[in-house]
Amino acid sequence: MGCPETIINIVESCAKNTRDVEVRYDEPMAAHSSFKTGGPADCWIKPHGEGFPAFAAALLAAARAEQIPVFVLGGGANILAADAGIRGIVLDTGGWAGETGRQREGILEFRCGTSLDDAAEIAAKVGLSGLEFLAGMPGSIGGAVWMNARCYGREIADVITETDIIDFSVSPPEQTRLPADKSAFSYKKSPFQNRDWLILSASFQLTPGETSQIRAVMDSHRADRETKGHYRYPSAGSVFKNNPRYGKPTGQIIDELGLCGLRKGGAQVAPWHGNIIVNTGGASAADIRALVDEVAARVKTAAGFDLEPEILFIGFI
Repeated sequence: MGCPETIINIVESCAKNTRDVEVRYDEPMAAHSSFKTGGPADCWIKPHGEGFPAFAAALLAAARAEQIPVFVLGGGANILAADAGIRGIVLDTGGWAGETGRQREGILEFRCGTSLDDAAEIAAKVGLSGLEFLAGMPGSIGGAVWMNARCYGREIADVITETDIIDFSVSPPEQTRLPADKSAFSYKKSPFQNRDWLILSASFQLTPGETSQIRAVMDSHRADRETKGHYRYPSAGSVFKNNPRYGKPTGQIIDELGLCGLRKGGAQVAPWHGNIIVNTGGASAADIRALVDEVAARVKTAAGFDLEPEILFIGFI
């Protein structure tokens, strides 16, 4: 495909003062998505270490000045990248992971690229309860905060206390810490979805607990995900949001309409769960998108509900 020279110049300029940064051009997004599908990004870049905030700020500022789009990638667990790929730059946050070291009593702070399962493990290790619902959930802290991830009756808004962000709505971009406004969060919604901010880290208020009991809850969640078939094939977990107005879970609605097992190419509605679409092998992004649209259309016709996808469709025209 060939990467535009402007992107190459931006990346080379920003990388001059960074010791540890991975850069790949025409990088298949299939390697960075839990669906295991998706075409090439013009440029995929993954900075590591303490220089991440400064590098990210410089990269995004330079790209925007040249009107080059930048997609911020977390764990790749809730996206579907188009077969044609992603134009511009993909900034992978996976190299900015782990605790920040700014812990206070009962509060843990994690960098945005920390995997959710790792965050739950770290909390359990020090005897802090509150992140058990993240155990076994794919994705990253940054992505979970952005979408207010929830499961097992808990959500990020229940425990988040503060975020460290870069605000790109001002010039020059400004790094700042924001206290969490609980009223700005709702079901699968957060204030970050409508702001020009890059999440660098998030702090969580947790409660002391027995490590053995915390781990028992985490293990039960992981076993439940295993039983529900979350890991049998590449997928993005739940495809559609639930809605109390429907009167029942979205997966149950899809199941009752006999849509489990429905296929488009290599994509299939999981035979065991109506709200999971899986890549049975060789599915294209177009297969998956077509199946999402087909399920939504059939539910609309049969039940009158407009299903809202949880998945972010990246690079589709």
